[in-house]
Amino acid sequence: MSTVIYPSPIFGPIHSRRLGVSLGINLLPSDGKSCTFDCIYCECGFNRDHRPTRKLPTREEVAAALEAKLKDMKQNGPTPDVLTFAGNGEPTSHPHFPEIMDDTLRLRDKYFPEAKVSVLSNSTFIHRPAVHAALMRIDNNILKLDTVDPVYIHKVDRPVGHYDVRHIIEGLKSFHGHLIIQTMFLKGKIDGEDVDNTGDAYVNPWLEAVKEIAPREVMIYTIDRETPDHDLLKATHEELDAIRDRVIAAGIPCTASY
Repeated sequence: MSTVIYPSPIFGPIHSRRLGVSLGINLLPSDGKSCTFDCIYCECGFNRDHRPTRKLPTREEVAAALEAKLKDMKQNGPTPDVLTFAGNGEPTSHPHFPEIMDDTLRLRDKYFPEAKVSVLSNSTFIHRPAVHAALMRIDNNILKLDTVDPVYIHKVDRPVGHYDVRHIIEGLKSFHGHLIIQTMFLKGKIDGEDVDNTGDAYVNPWLEAVKEIAPREVMIYTIDRETPDHDLLKATHEELDAIRDRVIAAGIPCTASY
Protein backbone atom coordinates (compact mmCIF):
# COMPACT_ATOMS: atom_id res chain seq x y z
CA MET A 1 0.00 0.00 0.00
CA SER A 2 1.52 3.31 -1.08
CA THR A 3 0.77 6.35 1.07
CA VAL A 4 2.02 9.91 1.28
CA ILE A 5 3.08 11.34 4.64
CA TYR A 6 4.12 14.95 4.25
CA PRO A 7 7.01 16.79 5.92
CA SER A 8 6.06 19.32 8.56
CA PRO A 9 5.57 22.20 8.83
CA ILE A 10 6.44 23.14 5.20
CA PHE A 11 6.45 20.95 2.11
CA GLY A 12 6.73 21.51 -1.61
CA PRO A 13 6.12 23.52 -3.60
CA ILE A 14 4.05 21.06 -5.60
CA HIS A 15 1.84 21.49 -8.63
CA SER A 16 -1.80 21.27 -7.64
CA ARG A 17 -4.46 20.26 -10.16
CA ARG A 18 -6.73 22.96 -8.82
CA LEU A 19 -4.46 25.65 -7.34
CA GLY A 20 -1.26 25.85 -9.41
CA VAL A 21 2.20 26.16 -7.78
CA SER A 22 1.35 25.42 -4.16
CA LEU A 23 3.59 25.72 -1.10
CA GLY A 24 2.19 23.36 1.50
CA ILE A 25 1.79 24.17 5.19
CA ASN A 26 1.29 21.03 7.31
CA LEU A 27 0.22 21.72 10.89
CA LEU A 28 0.22 18.02 11.80
CA PRO A 29 3.18 15.85 12.87
CA SER A 30 5.61 14.80 10.16
CA ASP A 31 5.62 11.10 11.05
CA GLY A 32 1.95 10.18 10.72
CA LYS A 33 -1.65 11.12 10.09
CA SER A 34 -4.02 12.85 12.51
CA CYS A 35 -7.47 13.62 11.19
CA THR A 36 -11.10 13.91 12.25
CA PHE A 37 -11.99 11.94 9.11
CA ASP A 38 -10.61 8.56 8.06
CA CYS A 39 -11.53 8.71 4.38
CA ILE A 40 -11.24 5.51 2.39
CA TYR A 41 -9.66 7.51 -0.46
CA CYS A 42 -7.07 9.49 1.55
CA GLU A 43 -3.60 9.48 0.01
CA CYS A 44 -2.16 9.58 3.56
CA GLY A 45 -3.68 6.19 4.32
CA PHE A 46 -5.90 5.06 7.17
CA ASN A 47 -5.54 6.68 10.58
CA ARG A 48 -4.81 3.37 12.31
CA ASP A 49 -1.84 2.63 10.05
CA HIS A 50 0.02 5.90 10.51
CA ARG A 51 -0.41 7.11 14.08
CA PRO A 52 2.07 9.94 14.75
CA THR A 53 4.49 9.92 17.67
CA ARG A 54 5.90 13.42 17.24
CA LYS A 55 4.33 16.61 18.55
CA LEU A 56 2.48 19.22 16.54
CA PRO A 57 4.72 21.96 15.17
CA THR A 58 4.49 25.07 17.31
CA ARG A 59 3.31 28.43 16.03
CA GLU A 60 6.89 29.69 16.23
CA GLU A 61 8.26 26.69 14.30
CA VAL A 62 5.69 27.16 11.54
CA ALA A 63 6.44 30.88 11.17
CA ALA A 64 10.21 30.37 11.12
CA ALA A 65 10.08 27.55 8.58
CA LEU A 66 7.61 29.41 6.37
CA GLU A 67 9.68 32.58 6.35
CA ALA A 68 12.86 30.67 5.53
CA LYS A 69 11.15 28.94 2.60
CA LEU A 70 9.59 32.13 1.28
CA LYS A 71 12.97 33.88 1.42
CA ASP A 72 14.50 31.03 -0.57
CA MET A 73 11.68 31.11 -3.14
CA LYS A 74 12.06 34.88 -3.46
CA GLN A 75 15.72 34.43 -4.34
CA ASN A 76 15.65 31.20 -6.30
CA GLY A 77 12.04 30.60 -7.37
CA PRO A 78 9.56 29.40 -8.17
CA THR A 79 6.94 32.02 -7.42
CA PRO A 80 4.06 30.42 -5.53
CA ASP A 81 0.52 30.83 -6.76
CA VAL A 82 -0.82 29.78 -3.39
CA LEU A 83 0.16 28.92 0.19
CA THR A 84 -1.98 25.91 1.07
CA PHE A 85 -2.80 24.53 4.50
CA ALA A 86 -3.05 20.79 3.94
CA GLY A 87 -0.89 17.77 4.75
CA ASN A 88 -1.29 14.89 7.20
CA GLY A 89 -4.79 15.60 8.49
CA GLU A 90 -7.20 18.37 9.38
CA PRO A 91 -5.30 21.70 9.56
CA THR A 92 -7.92 23.57 11.58
CA SER A 93 -7.52 21.06 14.42
CA HIS A 94 -4.26 22.74 15.45
CA PRO A 95 -4.95 24.64 18.70
CA HIS A 96 -3.14 27.72 17.37
CA PHE A 97 -4.55 27.65 13.84
CA PRO A 98 -5.94 31.24 14.06
CA GLU A 99 -2.62 32.65 15.28
CA ILE A 100 -0.67 30.69 12.66
CA MET A 101 -2.98 32.17 10.06
CA ASP A 102 -2.08 35.66 11.33
CA ASP A 103 1.61 34.86 10.80
CA THR A 104 0.99 33.33 7.38
CA LEU A 105 -0.92 36.32 6.07
CA ARG A 106 1.78 38.66 7.36
CA LEU A 107 4.57 36.67 5.69
CA ARG A 108 2.59 36.27 2.47
CA ASP A 109 2.12 40.03 2.29
CA LYS A 110 5.85 40.57 2.95
CA TYR A 111 7.27 38.17 0.35
CA PHE A 112 4.60 37.27 -2.23
CA PRO A 113 1.60 39.61 -1.84
CA GLU A 114 0.07 38.29 -5.07
CA ALA A 115 -0.07 34.71 -3.77
CA LYS A 116 -3.35 33.35 -2.44
CA VAL A 117 -3.77 31.63 0.91
CA SER A 118 -5.88 28.46 0.82
CA VAL A 119 -7.09 26.00 3.43
CA LEU A 120 -8.24 22.48 2.56
CA SER A 121 -10.55 21.48 5.40
CA ASN A 122 -13.10 18.76 6.10
CA SER A 123 -15.32 21.37 7.83
CA THR A 124 -15.34 19.65 11.24
CA PHE A 125 -14.06 22.70 13.18
CA ILE A 126 -15.85 25.51 11.34
CA HIS A 127 -18.18 26.07 14.31
CA ARG A 128 -15.26 27.25 16.46
CA PRO A 129 -15.54 31.07 16.34
CA ALA A 130 -11.78 31.66 16.06
CA VAL A 131 -11.45 29.11 13.25
CA HIS A 132 -14.44 30.59 11.44
CA ALA A 133 -12.97 34.09 11.74
CA ALA A 134 -9.59 32.92 10.41
CA LEU A 135 -11.19 31.21 7.42
CA MET A 136 -13.12 34.39 6.62
CA ARG A 137 -9.78 36.21 6.19
CA ILE A 138 -8.24 33.96 3.55
CA ASP A 139 -8.54 33.89 -0.22
CA ASN A 140 -9.63 30.28 -0.73
CA ASN A 141 -11.67 28.79 2.09
CA ILE A 142 -12.07 25.29 0.63
CA LEU A 143 -14.46 23.15 2.66
CA LYS A 144 -15.46 19.54 2.08
CA LEU A 145 -18.98 18.25 1.53
CA ASP A 146 -18.81 14.86 -0.19
CA THR A 147 -22.50 14.05 0.23
CA VAL A 148 -25.48 14.77 2.46
CA ASP A 149 -26.27 11.09 3.03
CA PRO A 150 -25.30 10.11 6.61
CA VAL A 151 -24.87 6.42 5.75
CA TYR A 152 -22.53 7.27 2.87
CA ILE A 153 -20.56 9.71 5.03
CA HIS A 154 -19.90 7.04 7.64
CA LYS A 155 -18.99 4.53 4.95
CA VAL A 156 -16.62 6.75 2.95
CA ASP A 157 -15.51 9.82 4.98
CA ARG A 158 -15.72 7.89 8.27
CA PRO A 159 -15.76 10.74 10.83
CA VAL A 160 -13.80 9.93 13.96
CA GLY A 161 -16.23 11.65 16.32
CA HIS A 162 -19.80 12.92 16.17
CA TYR A 163 -20.73 14.31 12.77
CA ASP A 164 -24.10 15.84 11.94
CA VAL A 165 -24.25 16.76 8.26
CA ARG A 166 -27.16 19.14 8.81
CA HIS A 167 -25.09 20.95 11.44
CA ILE A 168 -22.19 21.11 8.97
CA ILE A 169 -24.43 22.57 6.26
CA GLU A 170 -25.62 25.28 8.64
CA GLY A 171 -21.98 26.06 9.41
CA LEU A 172 -21.17 26.28 5.71
CA LYS A 173 -24.07 28.67 5.20
CA SER A 174 -22.65 30.93 7.92
CA PHE A 175 -19.76 31.93 5.63
CA HIS A 176 -22.31 33.78 3.48
CA GLY A 177 -20.68 32.75 0.22
CA HIS A 178 -17.05 33.18 1.31
CA LEU A 179 -16.19 29.55 0.68
CA ILE A 180 -15.50 26.98 -1.99
CA ILE A 181 -17.21 23.60 -1.68
CA GLN A 182 -14.97 20.64 -2.49
CA THR A 183 -16.53 17.26 -3.30
CA MET A 184 -14.98 13.91 -4.13
CA PHE A 185 -16.82 11.71 -6.61
CA LEU A 186 -15.71 8.12 -6.94
CA LYS A 187 -16.84 4.59 -7.72
CA GLY A 188 -15.98 1.05 -6.69
CA LYS A 189 -16.54 -0.87 -3.46
CA ILE A 190 -15.55 -0.88 0.20
CA ASP A 191 -16.00 -4.15 2.08
CA GLY A 192 -18.12 -5.35 -0.82
CA GLU A 193 -20.48 -2.35 -0.66
CA ASP A 194 -20.89 0.04 -3.56
CA VAL A 195 -19.59 3.60 -3.03
CA ASP A 196 -20.55 5.16 -6.35
CA ASN A 197 -21.85 8.67 -5.56
CA THR A 198 -22.08 9.90 -9.16
CA GLY A 199 -25.74 8.98 -9.68
CA ASP A 200 -28.86 11.05 -9.09
CA ALA A 201 -29.58 9.43 -5.72
CA TYR A 202 -26.54 11.21 -4.31
CA VAL A 203 -26.08 14.14 -6.70
CA ASN A 204 -29.64 15.51 -6.43
CA PRO A 205 -29.70 16.08 -2.63
CA TRP A 206 -26.05 17.20 -2.66
CA LEU A 207 -26.86 19.80 -5.31
CA GLU A 208 -29.82 21.07 -3.29
CA ALA A 209 -27.52 21.52 -0.28
CA VAL A 210 -24.95 23.31 -2.44
CA LYS A 211 -27.62 25.72 -3.66
CA GLU A 212 -28.69 26.30 -0.06
CA ILE A 213 -25.09 27.02 0.99
CA ALA A 214 -24.53 29.30 -2.03
CA PRO A 215 -20.71 29.11 -2.19
CA ARG A 216 -18.75 31.31 -4.54
CA GLU A 217 -17.48 28.18 -6.33
CA VAL A 218 -17.60 24.39 -6.29
CA MET A 219 -14.63 22.14 -6.99
CA ILE A 220 -15.46 18.55 -7.88
CA TYR A 221 -12.73 15.99 -8.33
CA THR A 222 -11.97 12.30 -8.32
CA ILE A 223 -9.17 10.01 -7.21
CA ASP A 224 -5.74 11.13 -8.41
CA ARG A 225 -3.20 9.21 -6.30
CA GLU A 226 -3.17 5.68 -4.92
CA THR A 227 -5.77 5.09 -2.23
CA PRO A 228 -5.50 2.89 0.88
CA ASP A 229 -8.43 0.80 -0.33
CA HIS A 230 -7.65 -0.72 -3.71
CA ASP A 231 -11.22 -1.44 -4.81
CA LEU A 232 -11.93 2.25 -5.50
CA LEU A 233 -12.25 3.66 -9.02
CA LYS A 234 -12.13 7.09 -10.58
CA ALA A 235 -15.30 8.79 -11.70
CA THR A 236 -15.23 9.25 -15.47
CA HIS A 237 -14.72 12.52 -17.29
CA GLU A 238 -18.27 12.27 -18.59
CA GLU A 239 -19.73 11.78 -15.10
CA LEU A 240 -17.79 14.69 -13.63
CA ASP A 241 -18.63 16.94 -16.57
CA ALA A 242 -22.33 16.16 -16.19
CA ILE A 243 -22.27 17.03 -12.48
CA ARG A 244 -20.22 20.18 -13.15
CA ASP A 245 -22.71 21.32 -15.76
CA ARG A 246 -25.60 20.87 -13.34
CA VAL A 247 -23.87 23.07 -10.76
CA ILE A 248 -23.16 25.73 -13.38
CA ALA A 249 -26.78 25.56 -14.54
CA ALA A 250 -27.76 26.34 -10.92
CA GLY A 251 -25.79 29.59 -11.21
CA ILE A 252 -22.69 28.54 -9.27
CA PRO A 253 -19.21 28.42 -10.90
CA CYS A 254 -17.80 24.90 -10.88
CA THR A 255 -14.61 23.18 -11.99
CA ALA A 256 -13.95 19.48 -12.47
CA SER A 257 -10.53 17.88 -11.92
CA TYR A 258 -9.88 14.47 -13.41
